Amino acid sequence: MAKTDGYKLIANNKKAYHDYFIDEKYEAGIELKGTEVKSLRMGKCSVKESFITIKGGEVFIHHMHISPYEKGNIFNRDPLRTRKLLLHKSEIRKLDSQVQAKGYTIMPLKVYLKGSLVKMEIGLARGKKMYDKRQDIAKKDARREAQRDFKVRNLG
Repeated sequence: MAKTDGYKLIANNKKAYHDYFIDEKYEAGIELKGTEVKSLRMGKCSVKESFITIKGGEVFIHHMHISPYEKGNIFNRDPLRTRKLLLHKSEIRKLDSQVQAKGYTIMPLKVYLKGSLVKMEIGLARGKKMYDKRQDIAKKDARREAQRDFKVRNLG
């Protein structure tokens, strides 16, 4: 759980950045029940396999895993239950129109604590083709190699 710019990172979805182009980002609240917040504060969350849908003007996240709180006994909820995301109605309409018309998808990017609130960053994403992924990997390797050469030159 890293602390950056006034928020504490709980979970990050690196797979989303590898498989998709992220065009727009939105901040959404998460509707949580009972001991889920305590579990999130301990960093027990995964959004790697999760996805987001829009039904009836509401946004839901599916398969977001929040581990049960150890001291929660009967108040613990199902770790993989569907949770509602809290967005403004205009943002929901905009996202829904983009998904319907242009073939975008909505991906969870990260979960973090902002003050005492649990927030999620979601992104409007387009799928990458295999050659796009190869280009990204090649750029990353080139950047890593350049940093290594720079480090070696400055040490000697």
